[in-house]
Amino acid sequence: MTDSQFESLHTASGISDLTGTGTGTGTGTWAKSTHSAIWITRGLKGGERNALMDAHSLASHAVSLTVMLAANLLASANLIDVYGSPMAWAATAVPAAVLGALIAFAGVRTMLRLWWQLVFLLAAQFIIGPVIALPRTTIAHVIPGPDTLAEGVSATFGSFKYLISIDPAVGTGGGDLMALWTIVLWSGFLSGVFAIARKPLSSVLSTVAVGASFAVCAALGTHTGVQPVAVGIALFLLLVVWLSWRLGMLELNRFISAGVIIVLAAALAFGSSLVVAQHREVLRDRYEPPLSPYNYSSPLSGLRAYVKDHKKDTLLSVKDLPAATPVRLAVMDRFDGAVWNLSDSSQAAGSSDYRRVGRTIGDEARARTSGDRFTATFTVHKGLADVWLPTAGVATSVGLSGEDAQSFYYNTDTNSGMLTTRTRAGMTYTEHGIAPRTPSTGQIDDSRAAVVEQPQAEDVPDSVGKLATSFAGGSTDGGAAARRLADRLRENGWFSHGLKGDYPSLPGHGSYRVDKLLAGKSMVGDSEQYASAMALMARDLGLPSRVVLGFIPKDKDGEISEDRTKTAKDGTTTIDFTGNDIEAWVEVKLDGYGWVAFHPTPKETKVPNKNQNLTPPNPQKLVRQPPVPLQDPLRDENQTKGQSKLDGSEADDSSSSLLLGRVLATIGKVALYGSPVWALAIIVGAILAIKAAALSRARRNGSPAMRIAQGWRQICVLAEQSGATVSGTRRDQSRMMARQLALPQSTLEALGKQADYAAFSGTTIDEASAAAYWNTVDQVRRAIMRGLPRNRAIRTRLSLRGVFSDPVSARPSSATSSSSAKSSSAAMSAGNVVSASANRILLWLNAVKERLRSRTSSRTTDRSTKG
Repeated sequence: MTDSQFESLHTASGISDLTGTGTGTGTGTWAKSTHSAIWITRGLKGGERNALMDAHSLASHAVSLTVMLAANLLASANLIDVYGSPMAWAATAVPAAVLGALIAFAGVRTMLRLWWQLVFLLAAQFIIGPVIALPRTTIAHVIPGPDTLAEGVSATFGSFKYLISIDPAVGTGGGDLMALWTIVLWSGFLSGVFAIARKPLSSVLSTVAVGASFAVCAALGTHTGVQPVAVGIALFLLLVVWLSWRLGMLELNRFISAGVIIVLAAALAFGSSLVVAQHREVLRDRYEPPLSPYNYSSPLSGLRAYVKDHKKDTLLSVKDLPAATPVRLAVMDRFDGAVWNLSDSSQAAGSSDYRRVGRTIGDEARARTSGDRFTATFTVHKGLADVWLPTAGVATSVGLSGEDAQSFYYNTDTNSGMLTTRTRAGMTYTEHGIAPRTPSTGQIDDSRAAVVEQPQAEDVPDSVGKLATSFAGGSTDGGAAARRLADRLRENGWFSHGLKGDYPSLPGHGSYRVDKLLAGKSMVGDSEQYASAMALMARDLGLPSRVVLGFIPKDKDGEISEDRTKTAKDGTTTIDFTGNDIEAWVEVKLDGYGWVAFHPTPKETKVPNKNQNLTPPNPQKLVRQPPVPLQDPLRDENQTKGQSKLDGSEADDSSSSLLLGRVLATIGKVALYGSPVWALAIIVGAILAIKAAALSRARRNGSPAMRIAQGWRQICVLAEQSGATVSGTRRDQSRMMARQLALPQSTLEALGKQADYAAFSGTTIDEASAAAYWNTVDQVRRAIMRGLPRNRAIRTRLSLRGVFSDPVSARPSSATSSSSAKSSSAAMSAGNVVSASANRILLWLNAVKERLRSRTSSRTTDRSTKG
């Protein structure tokens, strides 16, 4: 078309009026100007018309797709602080948004629509995405390898769960960027398809796609997000202005109207941000990781085993750790009468609140903790194989790789880590952290105790309360009282591990052992007993306390020493920890200083002397020199399991020869006088053997998930045999048993939750978890029997109720899951089986009788009809 033709058409159509340069009287909307351009083409030839239409459509599509690209990037900005790296976020989100828009634009060509777009999407999702999110698995960071494709598929579906199970920032390793790639790619494609649709009204669906992307990213994000008000207003304005243009309602030549629309949109966006609650609900708060750290053995129970088996063996080496800095393994704040262990997850103290962490640990306030910053490298040696990961100070990040990074959990309240894959020889990792400064003695004495909600200590011996006030000198004012408790225990106590060649000292730290330490004839033990005693005494005075197990850089006296740290010529430092360096100490929370460490254990060189005078100088005071015992100490061969309510009566040091004599005398009397009762004894023995075989079968047969379900069933069966009523869901059952049998409800609820998880989660349960679960089941069953009166306990042992019922299923079907949950523990007795069978036979006979009667009546009717 020539210039003259275009000018004449331009004038005839009134476009000059629309631009403000003519004198026409048209309304002048931008939407009508586009229609005028279309009307112009009606008088043109085919090629000219198509060229003008294509130019207009391309410009319109470019504007719409650019708007959608920007909108999707704004929506995904909620994930910037989740990954902790704006550059990594941009390097993933921008290519995903661009690809999504280009694939949507490909649908303009009919030949590329639908099927080819689907092919492009799959290629972008499972080939290009993994190359960007998993560069370490690629060849030259460009070519995808087999590992790239395999991990890309796995991360596409697993990265979403990974984001909500780890506290921000999660970092950018392990394929977690695939969640961002997936959201932006598909949101960009869907919003782009509707944005360039022929019908302008379809553009509304583009805003729906962007809104869904915004909601998903917010749910996967944090409570604060990244500039939520600014991002929300910018996104709202962008969509309102673009949608007004697409629907033909934006008049660009009328600046007053356009300005009013923009101001109203901005006001509405800002006002809505003020109306909506500032606390944002995120999925991370609703997700509870399937980790139950309080089901592991009490960490403190293994202290003496480390000293016994690896006293001189190097278990851990740490490079560049500040001198005299302890390394902690585990922190315990719950005492159940038998052991110190981690509190239940329902407790506010949070000693079991271990969460998966990413590249950084904690918030900004934690990172600003005052103290000496360090970057230490830990190397684990043979002999240290446990779930408790050694860490020092306040960790801000822990560098693990591979499977270890996926199984690392950290508790920001106790500053301790867990590794479900367990530590092993040769394992190396780096920790960035802060070594907090220790307050001076004067600062400690002037401080008051902080207010912390902690689990109540159970079965505390009376000697703890009697000595706590005496040792504290009548003071209960925070730091001063805690320091006096530690000093008096160190002054009055004597040290011994109770190993071969040591002065005899019983193992353990439960109520029985603490009472022996404080109220017995001698105060002798190691850090396991002294830390347990001081923590209980502090609780009695109202001081929040907990027990810590870890490595102490100590000298021969057991005192913390900087001389243990060796400095190389290049300035690097190294310290080697042996099994003898593992020790327990107490932390008390003080206002202004947080958890402060106290070491109540006497010097390791302060050992009892058998040749000294054993008579105390003042009978009113605690005996300081222990008497010589009559036998060798007990060995801590088995680690005590936590959470069951046990006492220390099992640890009574009765003579084995005396016990054997009593057994032989009893057997002789039964053989001499009890011959008529052999038949009864055989019946009783058969019943006990049947029950033992059924229990053994439940413990060993089936998959680990099946055995865990059977473990819960055995608790319920024993409760019903004792006369308790058990019904409903596992939670209801745990509450009923706790109420009727005086059992700790927290322990039963924890067991019920584990059984529910094994039954319904679909996750593969390993053999170790099933074995640990059954150890706790055995303890609960023993606690049930100990709490029963003698006659009732005998009836319970001889009851066969529930023994012959069908075993429960680890994974009941959805149709019967409700009923099976209510009846899984209510075992059918032998009498009920016979009654049910008889009822079925009677019902069958009645049915046969009714059928014969109906046939007889029908024949009679036929005969009468024929007659």
